[in-house]
Amino acid sequence: MNLHTLTIAQAQALLAKKEISSVELTRAFLDRIEKYDNTISAFITVDPGLALEQAEQADRIIAKGENQAFTGIPVALKDVLCTKGVKTTCASKILENFVPQYDATVVEKFKAQDAVLIGKANMDEFAMGSSTENSAFFATRNPWNTDYVPGGSSGGSAAAVAAQFCAGAVGTDTGGSIRQPASHCGVVGLKPTYGRVSRFGVVAYASSLDQVGPITRDVTDTAIMLNLMGGHDPKDSTSAPEPMSDFTKGIAMFKDKGLAGMTAGVPKEFLSLEGIDPEVKTMFESARKTLEGLGVTIKEISLPHTNYVVAAYYIIAPCEASANLARFDGVRYGVRDMDSDDLIEMYKRTKSKGFGPEVQRRIIIGTYSLSSGYYDAYYGRASQVRTLIMDDFKRAFDECDIILSPVAPTPAFKIGEKVEDPLTMYLSDIFTLSCNMAGLPGISVPAGISTTGLPMGIQMMARHFDEMSLIRAGYGFEQAIGRPIELPEL
Repeated sequence: MNLHTLTIAQAQALLAKKEISSVELTRAFLDRIEKYDNTISAFITVDPGLALEQAEQADRIIAKGENQAFTGIPVALKDVLCTKGVKTTCASKILENFVPQYDATVVEKFKAQDAVLIGKANMDEFAMGSSTENSAFFATRNPWNTDYVPGGSSGGSAAAVAAQFCAGAVGTDTGGSIRQPASHCGVVGLKPTYGRVSRFGVVAYASSLDQVGPITRDVTDTAIMLNLMGGHDPKDSTSAPEPMSDFTKGIAMFKDKGLAGMTAGVPKEFLSLEGIDPEVKTMFESARKTLEGLGVTIKEISLPHTNYVVAAYYIIAPCEASANLARFDGVRYGVRDMDSDDLIEMYKRTKSKGFGPEVQRRIIIGTYSLSSGYYDAYYGRASQVRTLIMDDFKRAFDECDIILSPVAPTPAFKIGEKVEDPLTMYLSDIFTLSCNMAGLPGISVPAGISTTGLPMGIQMMARHFDEMSLIRAGYGFEQAIGRPIELPEL
């Protein structure tokens, strides 16, 4: 049995029956990481000794019959989640040697169930990017074709799942950073409703947009991970006191009555946008027909402020980044430049050396937009547009249960292709940004393979806190098409 091919659900069943051990499962993943991650570069930090120690502890718990859902399951964490005693770098030189003294709430939840935390995954620095080329350490490569990007900013997490380095992974999504790499790597990625999953212990990029979510091999595993990760957290002031459901019930709902009675909206503005690859359009049309065949009513809807989403996002997110990253000043923690005795000069040198070009670019944009005389013209206006975008979705959901779109306008692009053209890179998030601006849940499910052999995904969005509909529809779609092809052989 190739243990690295097991899904979370399959591994859970085998561990519970004691047909495999967590140590065996963990070693299978660690062996695969050792063999292939020199090429993929999915991880910044892997501690085999610690992972095997956690696996041994999990096996002792399983032997006593005290195991829980994630006991003994190896999971990767995006390196933006604080992990007590383990480096958390945010893929930035400014935090290259930072070791937190506490765990993020999401990490605590995995530890409470004795999961195996197999490694910290690479990412775009401070989650700013769409390709994982902005990491201060190295670019992650797409397991389907290592000449191509895996997407970003959670590219390391998505690549780790696609390369079968772990059973599942945790990512964060500020403007598509879970869904877009999931699409490019042929796996499932869910961005929950804003406030569904605690952000405590997650190094902030844009506080009103960031959300933590799962990246897995299939929709069943996504539901299983969300069950653990979600829930109100009094330590996070943005955490919603919304009751949690067992999201695997969405799968049971599909098995009971399919997707009959569900209405899916297709925004007319989305597919009229320029720059959409013909293969993406073909994939989307095929996915739409598949859902119709499952009993879904397809309806054209309008999101009239779509053309303003990118501009508004790239004001709001950098403004919040400017405020959040001001704390990295070389005084309290992180790297400090010691070449000057002058405090202001030390600040300048520390930030210039510690932050990469994309992070500096966004800090400058945000600081300028928040400055005296420009706040109302930029941040204030963008916030008004955000309200209009939210209103668009409220009206749309009066007519439909879910909203369909491609995840990205093109399949994964080659490494280096867009790195010198940030505006083109920003436009690669055109379909995913509005979900964050409105605080909605969204899922990416594999939907096809391009002629270059790269995966493409379909995005489904739902009302606030209606992840159940996404699990139901995503699972139904997944069952109808099967995997486009098996995960790549490395």
